[in-house]
Amino acid sequence: MNELAHRRLEAFRSRRLSFYALIVLATLFFASLFAEMLANDRPLVLRFGGRTYWPVLVDYSPERFGQRDTFVVDYRALTPNLGRRDWALWPPIPWSPFESDRSLASFPAPPSDTHWLGTDDKGRDLLVRLIYGFRMSMLFALSVWLLSFAAGVLLGAVQGYFGGWIDFYGQRFTEIWSSVPIFFLILILIAIFTPNVVLLIVLYSLFGWPQIAQYQRAEFLALRRRDFVEAARALGASPWRIIFRHVLPNGLTPLLTFTPFTIAGGITGIAALDYLGFGVPPPTPSWGELLRQSLSHFSTAWWISAFSVGSMFVVLLLLVFINEGVREAFDPHRSRAFGGAGRR
Repeated sequence: MNELAHRRLEAFRSRRLSFYALIVLATLFFASLFAEMLANDRPLVLRFGGRTYWPVLVDYSPERFGQRDTFVVDYRALTPNLGRRDWALWPPIPWSPFESDRSLASFPAPPSDTHWLGTDDKGRDLLVRLIYGFRMSMLFALSVWLLSFAAGVLLGAVQGYFGGWIDFYGQRFTEIWSSVPIFFLILILIAIFTPNVVLLIVLYSLFGWPQIAQYQRAEFLALRRRDFVEAARALGASPWRIIFRHVLPNGLTPLLTFTPFTIAGGITGIAALDYLGFGVPPPTPSWGELLRQSLSHFSTAWWISAFSVGSMFVVLLLLVFINEGVREAFDPHRSRAFGGAGRR
């Protein structure tokens, strides 16, 4: 890490609200990656018949536990029949995102000791659906960010560094591509093909790179005639080495400042598609599907609206705080990295 990057990092850390927002969001996302350990209808560890099993990690045959006429082990029915030396360690939330609680008189059911945030309209635990939906939304947004930024940085770098006819025709292609009504085209393609997470990531990435390519091109146009680039060229460095080794590290400002906005756009984008019924197929947990339920049961199940909207609001708010810190760290007029006053 060079001195300027270190000063930028320190400037971001000095803005405490942004730094703490990043820690909270990263912690929530890291915890959601192990959602099966937090919420599941399978024990984490099971001691049965003198042997130890790991149901949360391994799919076992029902016949191994003496269950017939079924393809999936019913661990809830198995637990009361454990022997004296047998035991089961359950997750903190013993419900899966696809499991309906048939013991309820009706659903959606309000918050209770069994379901801390209540259930949805099919009797599934709302907190579990929010956890799994958050993981899916973040993975979707991060995947779109990675693919679209990789394409945008590459195309923008090539246009800005080489210039000439490459830049001319590249700009015309970028302008035409960016003028396409993205959301409506995605709806048309999803209506033609069977929607799934991979398809949605590819479609969003195909139309998410033009803006970052424009900004990356501008950075390379400004940097390609600098002294350190001319020195590298005089020493015989190849164009690709100059692009990725010398110019790109000094032109990452658009990449970093647009990252929180892109991730927030990915979260809201997949939620909008799920809300309209064009997103991931049911019964995949998603925030958009919960938002659609909240509209259908707005007057009878307030908890669905409150917790689904509240969860999305908190995550987007954290991204706004992070973006403020990143923007200030890279702003030469406000950042302490450039001698500015900065603010906490």
